[in-house]
Amino acid sequence: MLDTNTKKACKESPSLRKIKIRNIEYAIEQAEMLIKESKISQEKLNFLKRKISDSRQDLEILYLMKIQ
Repeated sequence: MLDTNTKKACKESPSLRKIKIRNIEYAIEQAEMLIKESKISQEKLNFLKRKISDSRQDLEILYLMKIQ
């Protein structure tokens, strides 16, 4: 989840927000590839899926900032 300072900085700086969005999108893609390609334990899969879910929520927040 994005902390308060990061949210504030992203709201004030479109270029920083754009970078943060790209970083999160890349992290989601990589985590999804790990899930598809690996044979890791169910516990680790659940952890990755939770992180992906959190990251998607962060992206939604950043996208909404972009609209305003």
